[in-house]
Amino acid sequence: MSILYSVIQSVPSLLSHCCKLRYFCSSFFSKNKFVNMPPNSVDANGILFESEAATPDMALPTVPVQQADNYPRKYVWRNIIAFTYLHIAALYGGYLFLFSAKWQTDIFAYVLYVMSGLGITAGAHRLWAHKSYKAKWPLRLILVFFNTLAFQDSALDWARDHRMHHKYSETDADPHNATRGFFFSHIGWLLVRKHPELKRKGKGLDLSDLYADPILRFQKKYYLLLMPITCFILPTIIPVYFWGETFINAYFVAAMFRYAFILNVTWLVNSAAHKWGDKPYDKNIQPSENISVAVFALGEGFHNYHHTFPWDYKTAELGNNRLNFTTTFINFFAKIGWAYDLKTVSDEIVKNRAMRTGDGTHHLWGWGDKDHSVEEKKAAIRINPKDEKDD
Repeated sequence: MSILYSVIQSVPSLLSHCCKLRYFCSSFFSKNKFVNMPPNSVDANGILFESEAATPDMALPTVPVQQADNYPRKYVWRNIIAFTYLHIAALYGGYLFLFSAKWQTDIFAYVLYVMSGLGITAGAHRLWAHKSYKAKWPLRLILVFFNTLAFQDSALDWARDHRMHHKYSETDADPHNATRGFFFSHIGWLLVRKHPELKRKGKGLDLSDLYADPILRFQKKYYLLLMPITCFILPTIIPVYFWGETFINAYFVAAMFRYAFILNVTWLVNSAAHKWGDKPYDKNIQPSENISVAVFALGEGFHNYHHTFPWDYKTAELGNNRLNFTTTFINFFAKIGWAYDLKTVSDEIVKNRAMRTGDGTHHLWGWGDKDHSVEEKKAAIRINPKDEKDD
């Protein structure tokens, strides 16, 4: 009990205030949570679900816009101070990770990073925000636990913000509008008050499916109690109790460093993957294919594909499991029956869309494709070749 008391006392009261602020500020949409009226399709700047597509290759009828007004930034100083403390603590934790912590603690921190990442990617993102697959209650319970460990607001609130991000991508109704710059889309959006347009258009967002899930309602109701225990207290106690790690190493490595790391990995999807990379599926939008982000974000970096076909449970065309661990995770639970009704996109639709709106960087569809150049054919290594007339 003395260890538990020390852990609780060590968490700065300032961070606690910030947690409450982020939670309650992010909940301002929820007054209208049972409104079933969908957002105005005329105002939409992106597709959220497949039912909203208006063309045969699953696009909007108009080209998306990218815009931001000059709305003055109103700083949230408690958030600024808290995130500053978090990143200083994380830098110290990174040092301890490399030079002081026991190997068991380092592995434990990595496992927590993967678990919390899946709580965002497989849970809040692919399952709840996009409804790209369905999950039975045991898997939903696992994902809610992982999501609470990640501490990025409740899954319901995270999914709400992400639906706004897709529906009104790169406009003032987008919580982390990338047209406002890399820093804003990475972390700056959490350091200022929300744009009024986000609140106005958020009133029409349908969240009834999320509130229908009792597991999500439970997490949201008790989030301020569950989150500190899951994200900070248990990750500190377990290394100290089970393998004799020091309190300092456990707290700064398994809690602070791990938490800040998964936060920044998630933010990179909003920032780096909206700035750097190819656009083989839709050159008219900012999201790009960013392999580096995909590696760290468990497969979430294939962002041009994802914003083109957001209901695909793979968030990538081929679902390369070496770079898309979240897809592997979902596929495993699909095999045992806990995940089902997985949605994807046909090759024909993907090909048609890439040919119509892509930037030309899409890989060849196969040997002998009409765009396959003679030079590439000659340069290809062919094992045991034979003439077609021998077939």
